[in-house]
Amino acid sequence: MNITIVGSGYVGLSNATLLSQDNKVMILDIDSQKVEYINARKSPIEDEYIEKYFKNKKLKLTATLDHRSAFQNADFIIISTPTDYDPKTNFFDTSSIESNLRLIQDVNPGACVVIKSTIPVGYTEKIKETFDNVKIFFSPEFLREGSALYDNLYPSRIIVGEDTTESREFVSLLLKGAIKENIDVIYANNTEAEAIKLFSNTYLAMRISFFNELDSYAESFSLNTSAIIKGVCLDPRVGDHYNNPSFGYGGYCLPKDTKQLKANYQNIPNELISAIVDANSTRKDFISDQIVNLNPKTVGIYRLVMKAGSDNYRSSSIQGIMKRIKAKGIKVIVYEPAIRENRFFNSLVVNDLEKFKKLSDIIVANRISDEIIDSRDKIYTRDIFGNN
Repeated sequence: MNITIVGSGYVGLSNATLLSQDNKVMILDIDSQKVEYINARKSPIEDEYIEKYFKNKKLKLTATLDHRSAFQNADFIIISTPTDYDPKTNFFDTSSIESNLRLIQDVNPGACVVIKSTIPVGYTEKIKETFDNVKIFFSPEFLREGSALYDNLYPSRIIVGEDTTESREFVSLLLKGAIKENIDVIYANNTEAEAIKLFSNTYLAMRISFFNELDSYAESFSLNTSAIIKGVCLDPRVGDHYNNPSFGYGGYCLPKDTKQLKANYQNIPNELISAIVDANSTRKDFISDQIVNLNPKTVGIYRLVMKAGSDNYRSSSIQGIMKRIKAKGIKVIVYEPAIRENRFFNSLVVNDLEKFKKLSDIIVANRISDEIIDSRDKIYTRDIFGNN
């Protein structure tokens, strides 16, 4: 197969790597540096398995900036461009999807288009009316930043929004590239597939929020958070996973997906969905107040990235903590090797770790690592179990 993937973020690059084991895959991107990296077999994102596959596998993979060469011979075109949430419209910004569909309609309307960007419920069926001569279906992605290729090699499930010859052919390509056997596949309709994506991520956000609020309660009354969580999670209906407290859910997906689902409810009665969105701000307020009450002169923010093994800090929860602390007039410095600039939102970036430790009265860390363990007496964290 000739496959084109639009966008080389976690979704695009992991799918490109998976599928280029057995197919000719071309990545289309607007970032020339990313294109150069991919063609030189250097991963532009931090992902252990992508880096291994780039180094050790013979991948039929190229990247380009030219949409015409990318689209003209493609059998499948996967769109995995960012769809940021616009709070003014209460809607994902889907303009990148539509602009690419217009180009595809012009260059190669016979290709089958798979949308993997996260979209509002009902979007695919509406866009099919506009581009009625292009075969389009939605297939949601369920992956973790930093483990994107692993999650495609060992997927929890594969969801596609149509049961057609093309959708079954696409599923067969994913199954062939995967390592895991006996993978569950669901052929839903496009609107159901869109709902699966948003409800899945909102459930994860709800679980994070639950254990964060448990931790807020425990910290307020000087109780042992670890003991309470372990006692709760020994119930097999709850399960001992995804339960490590944090500063709130963040990253690219959960904040925007929860807000989009809330907006999709419109006049449908709900309490829980709205509460999940609100709970994240409440948690950040609580954490910030706890830090401010310690009366530090200089607060050091240790890492903006969401978790170990990732270089992405878009919408990370610790940034919300940072902004709230600065609003109280407290000096904030940042340690983040992923940033090359010397300032981040007007805060000094100190990437000399020992200097950072000395300058910080308190080190705020969403997740602890071995490199700051010697400053434990300065650390404020809610990382109870030492995992992501």
